[in-house]
Amino acid sequence: MELGSILQFLENKTILVTGATGYLAKIFVEKILRVQPNVKKFYLLLRAADAKSATERLRDEVIGKDLFRVLREKHGAGLHSFISEKVTPVPGDISCEDLGVKDSSLKDEMWREIDVVLNFAATTNFDERYDVALGINTLGALHVLNFAKKCVKIKMLVHVSTAYVCGEDAGLILERPYHMGMAKRGDEKIDVNFEKKMVQEKINELKLEDVPEKEITSAMKDFGIERARLFGWPNTYVFTKAMGEMLLVNFKDSLPLLIIRPTMVASTYKEPFPGWIEGVRTIDSVIVGYGKGRVTCFISGPRSTIDVIPADMVVNAIIVAMVARAKQHSEIIYHLGSSFRNPVNMSNLHDFTFRYFSEHPWINKEGESVKIGKGIVLSSMAKFYTYMAIRFLLPLKALQLFNILLFKKYQDVYTVLDRKVKLVMRLADLYKPYVFFEGIFDDLNSEKLRIISKETCQETDIFDFDAMNIDWEDYMINVHIPGLVKYVM
Repeated sequence: MELGSILQFLENKTILVTGATGYLAKIFVEKILRVQPNVKKFYLLLRAADAKSATERLRDEVIGKDLFRVLREKHGAGLHSFISEKVTPVPGDISCEDLGVKDSSLKDEMWREIDVVLNFAATTNFDERYDVALGINTLGALHVLNFAKKCVKIKMLVHVSTAYVCGEDAGLILERPYHMGMAKRGDEKIDVNFEKKMVQEKINELKLEDVPEKEITSAMKDFGIERARLFGWPNTYVFTKAMGEMLLVNFKDSLPLLIIRPTMVASTYKEPFPGWIEGVRTIDSVIVGYGKGRVTCFISGPRSTIDVIPADMVVNAIIVAMVARAKQHSEIIYHLGSSFRNPVNMSNLHDFTFRYFSEHPWINKEGESVKIGKGIVLSSMAKFYTYMAIRFLLPLKALQLFNILLFKKYQDVYTVLDRKVKLVMRLADLYKPYVFFEGIFDDLNSEKLRIISKETCQETDIFDFDAMNIDWEDYMINVHIPGLVKYVM
């Protein structure tokens, strides 16, 4: 099979992107607008009440970002007219039928024109409210599929999932689909309709009891974790994403489908420039906390590998996989990561972070340099709990006792510290499966795609996604951590 020209494939294509304000979605849109200005049109689905709000979100949360700096320099004063011609913001919501698109003439136009649909929409909070996560990650995927089926020129649906739908599997994790109802624990089958019904019943029950909204949110978060762990997934995010995949595989019929499973997505490696990032991603919370002097310990299993992949490599792989699928390539699932061919572990990350912030200390709000220590590495959760008990829980108990003896003089201080400690313990519980993750993501399909691309593609350099090319020391110290400092910290 020959891929031929990727740029030629993209020419004159009309593409629907959901979750358009998301990190990967923005990089995908920017890439195509930059390398193939002859793309016909992007429809960008944005959660908004109306066209005016959608246009504002497009301006403020997509085009206005530093990510579009290169495109801005390329087009100069003509950028606005270029974007107006190529990009149509669509107010909607994937948790609704027909993606919540209310404008019937716009909807008919989309069904007539769209060639490819990419579903980037997701809520990635590990402990999202179960009703919200189910609506976006699971039922949202089905709504996107049903919308794509109504597009008369549709070539394929590309669904961006996560490699961690594998749950806490260990060993070599293959690029295989999840079949409908398949649980990771126990004999009970997963029934999405039953989950939907349970969610509604739970909310109705809480509202009947006049539970405050804040407590409903907390209860729905706990309910999501409870349902996820019942079936063998560690959190609500990966559980609802796995169910979303099940629905797509089960109901795709004859529609060509691609499921992309990236691992931990990091800052851009090269394009449009190195180090662009938005938001604190999975490993970044540790790096940021350490740089600010708030994290003094690292939790890491002796056999744990951190699977990281730069965002622009993920986008390049998606585009190449789209071309391959259009050429009738049979593979539909791709792991995009580094653990199989070019792994990096927590001790490497600890070392890179220490070296960077030792040489380039973070400057706090008071204008002072934050000095960091080497910190300690805890190799088990038992050691972490012991560390927390000695360092925080025992002093907190002492403060609680003093507070009682002094007629609650230190109540505010105690409440704040207690809340912080509880938050740390909850986060440790949520991140535990990834800190001690012992799986390696097989990327045979992705490797086959890389080989086909190198041998038969005319623009291999423009769409590089080979993680073997990454020098992790150079990338982390000179690209990723500086990017975090610039855009996040």
